[in-house]
Amino acid sequence: MGTETKKKIVLAYSGGLDTSIILQWLLERNFDVIAYIADVGQDDDFDAAREKALKIGASKVYVEDLREEFVTDYIFQMFKANTIYEGQYLLGTSIARPIIAKRHIEIAEKENAQYVGHGATGKGNDQVRFELGFYALKPDVKVIAPWKMQEFLDEFKGRTDLLNYAEKHGIPTSVSHKKPYSEDDNLLHISHEAGVLEDPFFRPPKEVFCKTVDPEDAPDKPTNINISFAKGVPVKVENEEDGTVVEKPLDLFLYLNKLGHDNGIGRVDIVENRFVGLKSRGVYETPGGTILLFAHRDLEGITMDREVMRIRDIIVQKYADAIYNGFWFSPEMDFLNSIIDKSQEHVDGVVSLKLYKGGVYVTGRKSDNSLYNEDMSSMDIEGGYDQKDAAGFIRINAVRLKAAAGRIKR
Repeated sequence: MGTETKKKIVLAYSGGLDTSIILQWLLERNFDVIAYIADVGQDDDFDAAREKALKIGASKVYVEDLREEFVTDYIFQMFKANTIYEGQYLLGTSIARPIIAKRHIEIAEKENAQYVGHGATGKGNDQVRFELGFYALKPDVKVIAPWKMQEFLDEFKGRTDLLNYAEKHGIPTSVSHKKPYSEDDNLLHISHEAGVLEDPFFRPPKEVFCKTVDPEDAPDKPTNINISFAKGVPVKVENEEDGTVVEKPLDLFLYLNKLGHDNGIGRVDIVENRFVGLKSRGVYETPGGTILLFAHRDLEGITMDREVMRIRDIIVQKYADAIYNGFWFSPEMDFLNSIIDKSQEHVDGVVSLKLYKGGVYVTGRKSDNSLYNEDMSSMDIEGGYDQKDAAGFIRINAVRLKAAAGRIKR
C-alpha cells in the first residue's frame, strides 16, 4: 500500500469525535488528508482543532475566517426576503452550509484534490446541503461521506466503537462534558436538537440556552434602537440608551446579536420537516436575526409597492425551501435572488424598535422613499382623495358577488 499514489482529499473538520475518527480512517485507506475548518462564528477553539488534526496526521490544515462574507452575501441577502422556513425557523444552519461548501471546493481546486469529505450523517439535512453545493460548484468532484458507506458503518455501529477506535489510535476525546443533545453554532444562530430533545414534549431547561438570556431574567428597562437600511441591507444601528453607533456589516450583526442576547430575543422551539422526509424537533436561538427580521419587514411596509410585495411574498416560500434543502447554488436561486434584489431597490430608511423581555416592538419608521401619504390617509384632510369615488369602486367589485348570490346557499 505504501507504494501506491495517495489520493488527496479535503475533509471538513471540526475537531470533534466524528471528524477526528474519519480523518484517521481515511489515513488508513491511503488518503492524503487536508483538514478544512470553516469559521462562521461558532464558539470553537480553532487553534486546538488545528493542532489535533495535525497530530492525527493531516498533511495540512486550513482555518478559514468566513464571517464577513457570511454576513454580507448570505445572511443579509436572505433577510432581504424576510425568509422563514415553515413559519418560524430563520434558517440559521441552512444558510451557513453554502458558504462552507463554496470554500471547501475552492480549497480542493487550489490543492488539486479530487476528493472532498464530510462527517454529516445519512439522516440529516446537512449531507444534502453540502453535497448539492459540491456538485453545483465542481461537477466532477468525488465525495467521501463515511456515514453512508457500508464499510464505515460495519466498523462503527455506535458511539462505543468510535471511542474504542479513538483510544486505540491515541485520538484525544472529551466526552465527560458532552451535552445530552447536539448543537450547531454560527453567527446567525445556535440549534439544539437530538438526544433528550427528541421527545417533542420535553421542556428544555434553562442551561440549554446560551445565545439568549431567559426573557424573565432580561432587564426590566427596554432598549430602544434605530436600524438604518439601504436597498434592504442594514447599514447602521444606533442605540438610543447609550449612544452606541455601529456600521460595519460584521460588527453591526455582532452588535444585534448582543442586544438580542441581553433582551432574551429569538428563541424558537418547533418540529420541522426535513428534506429527507423525517420530522425533527429543533430548539433555536437567533437573537440578531430576529431583530433584523422585524425591522426590515416593517420598513417594506412604508417603501414597497403593494403588488411588488405580494409577488415577492409568493416566492418567499420557494426561496426558503431552496435554502433549507440545499439549492443555494442553483438556476432557480439565481433567478429568485435577482427578483429579491429588484424588490429592494427602494427599501431605504430607518426603523425604531423597542427590545424588551423577549419581544421586538416596532415603534416608528421613516424613509425618503416612503409611499405613505399622510394627507391622503388622514381622516381629517381630503388630501386629493375623493371619498365619493369609493361608491363606484364598491359597486363594481360587488357585480360578481351579486351574480353568485342566487346559487350560494348560506
